[in-house]
Amino acid sequence: MNSVFSVELFYVISGVVFAGVGWRALRHPRQPRRWGSVVFWALLAIVYLFGKSLPPAAVGYAVLVMSVLAALRQVEKPAAEGASREERAAAAERLGNKLFVPTLLIPATAVLGALVLAKISFGGVWLLDHKNATLAALGVGGLIALAAALRITRAAPAVPIGEGSRLLQAIGWALVLPQMLAALGGIFAQAGVGQVVSELVASALPTQYPFVAVAAYCVGMALFTMCMGNAFAAFPVITLGIGLPLIVQQHHGNVAIMAGIGMLSGYCGTLMTPMAANFNIVPAMLLELRDKNAVIRAQVPLALAILAANVVIMWLCVYRF
Repeated sequence: MNSVFSVELFYVISGVVFAGVGWRALRHPRQPRRWGSVVFWALLAIVYLFGKSLPPAAVGYAVLVMSVLAALRQVEKPAAEGASREERAAAAERLGNKLFVPTLLIPATAVLGALVLAKISFGGVWLLDHKNATLAALGVGGLIALAAALRITRAAPAVPIGEGSRLLQAIGWALVLPQMLAALGGIFAQAGVGQVVSELVASALPTQYPFVAVAAYCVGMALFTMCMGNAFAAFPVITLGIGLPLIVQQHHGNVAIMAGIGMLSGYCGTLMTPMAANFNIVPAMLLELRDKNAVIRAQVPLALAILAANVVIMWLCVYRF
C-alpha cells in the first residue's frame, strides 16, 4: 500500500547523503586514502539507492569490498576542519539548552508516529509506511529535527551538509558495523549455531537447576554480544540455544520475561566491548579522547552490576509469573 513517507524514501535520502560524502572525499584537498574512502562511500550509496533492485550477490560483493577497505585502513577522515573549539564553546554558551530541542524532537516524533501518525491515511494512501511505521516516523523526526536545528542556530543550509559529512567520515566504517553484525547473527541462527551452543552448555553446566539455566542465558547473552558487538545479533543464537530449550521448555519459564531481561543482559555486553564501535569507540573518536577505550573502562563496573541484577531478577520472576 502507498505511503507519503515510506522507508524506501529515507533509504534514498541516506544514499544521496552517502554519495555526497564520497564526493566531498574526492574533492577534499587534504583527504588521506582518497580512493579507498571514495570507493567505500560510493558503494554504500549504491547499496542504499539501488539495493532493492540489485541482485543479492552484487550487494554481498559490495559489502565484502567495503569490509576489505575498512580492514586495510583505507577509509580515513580528512584533516581537522570547521569551527575551532573556542568557537563551538561560544556557540554552545549562546544557544544554551536550545541545543537539545532537535535531539529530543527525533524520539518524540518516533513515538507520536507509532501511536498516532501511523493510523492516518488519505484515500488509501498512508501518511507513514504502514508496515514500518516506527522507522518511517524516525526518518520524519530526523527531517523535523534538521529544520529545527537550522532555525535555532540560524545556520546556512550548507552547514549541516558539511558538518554531517565531517561526522560521517569521522565515524567511517563503524557506521555500517551494526547492520553487518545483525546480519551475521541471522546467518549464525540459520547455520544452527544455537544448537551447538545448547549442546555445549548442557554438557558443561548443571542446567537441571533453574538458577544455572538463568545464569547461563544472561551471561551467555552478554558474552556473545561482546563477540558480536550487537545484542540483536546475539539474541536469536543464545535464545534458541539456551533460553528456549533450558528456561522455557525444561523449566517452564515465562518466555516474555526471559526475552526482555535477556536483551537487557545483551546490552550489558554492549557496554563492555570495542566491537560495539558505534556505542563505545565512535564517542571516543568524536570527543577526541586519547584513550580510545575510555568509554568502555567507565562503563564496565556498571555493566557488571546490571548483569548480576538481571540474573537475580530473572531467577525471581521468570519461573513465578
